[in-house]
Amino acid sequence: MRQIETVEQFEAAISGDKPAIMKFYTTWCPDCVRLNMFIDDIIRDYGQYDWFEIDRDQFPDISDKYQVLGIPSLLVFRNVEKIAHLHSADAKTPEEVRAFLQSLPE
Repeated sequence: MRQIETVEQFEAAISGDKPAIMKFYTTWCPDCVRLNMFIDDIIRDYGQYDWFEIDRDQFPDISDKYQVLGIPSLLVFRNVEKIAHLHSADAKTPEEVRAFLQSLPE
C-alpha cells in the first residue's frame, strides 16, 4: 500500500482507469490498527486494484470532499470518480472488507 503525501499524489492515484482503493486512516485510531493487522492478506488477494493510504488528519479538505466521516474508510475511485465507499462501521473484520470488495462492479 502506497502512502499519499501530497494532494497531487492523491489526484494522480484516483485518476486512472484501473480502480484505486484509498484507505483513510489516522495514527490515533484503534480500528485503523486492527484493519492494518489483516489488510495485507486482502491486498494480496485483490491485486486488480491499486492500493493507497492517506492520513485523514493531514488532508481534511480531501476527507470532507469525499465524505469520510469515520475511520478507517475504504474508498474506491476510477477516473477520478468515487465508485464505492466502505464506511468505518462496516470495516472492522476481514470478512466485512472482503464482502465489500466482492460486491464491487468489474
